[in-house]
Parts: sequence; C-alpha cells; structure tokens
Amino acid sequence: MKYIKYGNRSAGNDGDENVFWVTMSDLLLGLAVIFIILFVFAITGFTQNKVEEQKTQYEFSEKLVQELKKNNIQADVDKFSGRIKISDLELFELNSYELSERGKQYLSKFVPIYFNTIMKDPEVRKNISQIIIEGHTDSQAFADARTPEMKYYKNMDLSLKRASSVAQYIIFCDYEGKAQHQQAMFKLLSVQGKGQSEPVIVNGKEDFAKSRRVELKIMFKDDSILDAIKNKE
Repeated sequence: MKYIKYGNRSAGNDGDENVFWVTMSDLLLGLAVIFIILFVFAITGFTQNKVEEQKTQYEFSEKLVQELKKNNIQADVDKFSGRIKISDLELFELNSYELSERGKQYLSKFVPIYFNTIMKDPEVRKNISQIIIEGHTDSQAFADARTPEMKYYKNMDLSLKRASSVAQYIIFCDYEGKAQHQQAMFKLLSVQGKGQSEPVIVNGKEDFAKSRRVELKIMFKDDSILDAIKNKE
C-alpha cells in the first residue's frame, strides 16, 4: 500500500502563502505611504503653481530690498512672504493717525519704488490678486479706555485710520510712472485694521515699539484649483 504524504505539500503551500501575504503587506504599505504623501501635499497646497508663486514672490522681494537700500529707505522686508513692515515712528506722532511731516517724506520716497517695482515687472504684476495695507497697534491701553471693550475698539479704530492714511497718500500722491499703472493699482489696493491682534513677540514678551506698525502685504494668485476644474471640463 502506498501512502501519500501530505505533510511536505502542506509545508510548501504554507511557504507560498506566507510569501504572498508578505508581498501584499509590502504593497499595501507602499500604497498607504503614497496616499499619505499625496494627502499632505494636497492639504499644504504643495503644487507646481505654488512653487512658482513662491519663486516669483522671493525674486520680487529681493529686487525691492535692493532698491530700498540703494535709496537709504528703512523697512523690514520678509523676502519669503513679501510682507513689508514700517514702524509707526516713521509715519505718525504718538496716538495719531495723521501722517507726520516725517511720514510724508518717508512715503514720498518709498511709494514710487514700491509700486514701480511691482507694476513694471509683468511676471509679478499678473500674479498679484491684492495689495493689502494693514494697520497694527500694541496692546497698551489708552488713558480714557476704562473697559477691555473700549481698549480693543480704540486700538482697532486707530489701526484702521492709520492704514487708511497711508492708502490716501498712495492714492493722491504723484510720481513718475504712476499714470501707467494707476488703474491697475486701484483695483489691487485694500485696507485693514488689525488693532492689537497680531503683536510682535520678542523673547516671550510683546515688543510694543515693533507692534506699532503699518504693513504692506501682497497676495499672489493661486490658479491651481481653477486649472484643475478647467482640465476636468
């Protein structure tokens, strides 16, 4: 009588099954990693358009820094965000929203350089959706602000009026090259009063002097979503 040995065959099958499941596990793990990477890229906006936008923004900021230095104009420029911070001491008297004579002189030099640098570069100009003028204050209270609500309101009001004063100067001042881009500039400008909501923190404490400022912030377009929609249509 011949006996059929099943043992070796079963052992071989088990080995094959183990290899199969190991391979499937590696494949599923790989797919999961790819999915996670794509998900992170999606939520962080990591697109080719975003990379190009950042490059354009940095190149513009670098060019602006050089122009400001050449003309001895003091301004804090963040090259990665394109945000410019101007101290309130350059523009206003204490607790005032009216431009000081020093402020007018500062803007008379700053404004032509800033807007001509933006508007004369077609690559920068076509990618801008908005130029925001933001007013900021520190968190210190006014003498007549007897409640937290009044303190908050007065700081918000002062910051908005200061931003509006800078915008008013930009709109009505005259300089070489303005006529060529005036209408485009008017469509881009907007004003915001941030009050005490975004203080400048140094070594864990608010720097009151640096918190009192006016910022000019460029918002660049991100067409990646629109392009995706158009490609589907």
